[in-house]
Amino acid sequence: MKKYSLLLGIWVFLLGSSVAQKKFSKDTLHASSGDVIVTFIGHASLLLEWGERKIYIDPSSRQADLYQFPKADMIFVTHHHNDHCDKSALKALTKEHTKTFMSAIAHEKWNQGMVLSPEQQLSIDGVGISVFPAYNLVHKNEEGVPYHIEGQCNSYMLTLGDLRLFIAGDTENTPEMKALKNIDAAFLPMKLPYTMTPEMVVDAAKAFKPKVLYPYHYDKKMLPQLKALMQKVPEVELRVYKN
Repeated sequence: MKKYSLLLGIWVFLLGSSVAQKKFSKDTLHASSGDVIVTFIGHASLLLEWGERKIYIDPSSRQADLYQFPKADMIFVTHHHNDHCDKSALKALTKEHTKTFMSAIAHEKWNQGMVLSPEQQLSIDGVGISVFPAYNLVHKNEEGVPYHIEGQCNSYMLTLGDLRLFIAGDTENTPEMKALKNIDAAFLPMKLPYTMTPEMVVDAAKAFKPKVLYPYHYDKKMLPQLKALMQKVPEVELRVYKN
């Protein structure tokens, strides 16, 4: 019995160590106003570090033990679906002065933070925030209802010093997205049936030409097609990290 208990204890310790030591993909966007370090936590969850600020997008406790991450200065939730609006994640990352921003339905669900709606523009603590609608044009459920209905979900453009970052959330290549200008980096989803095909991602990239395109919330089976198609868009740098 003692030997069994010892082995069990060693196994639990090693398992805990492996979780604690999990490494997340990171990238750096350089700017004269200060670099932005991007951590790809998984799925649609991102951490943006700009100076001392810690800004989270759609944090999900399914992807990581968020109690091991730094507390948030800002949290942006794109919409109400559980893989994007996670009450456990919000609890893990929230401190006394954390500012949380979310769509109206997400706010109804969790009753936390400030409601943001498309076409809003504001600046808080030096971060510029512009809100855009996120929705499906093509993909619908069996009842013919779009997986993401226009007016219910948000995309965000965040201005961090000299950098303008577009975080799409769950959406397709909408006219509002394609009309964007002067985007330094864009995070676009690519997963069926809920978001975009590789062709849709490339159509959007051709239209608004972000300097850097990050696929996120993606199906890795689609990556070869995306990479092949993006070779025809040389003005946009494709950077792929584990999501």
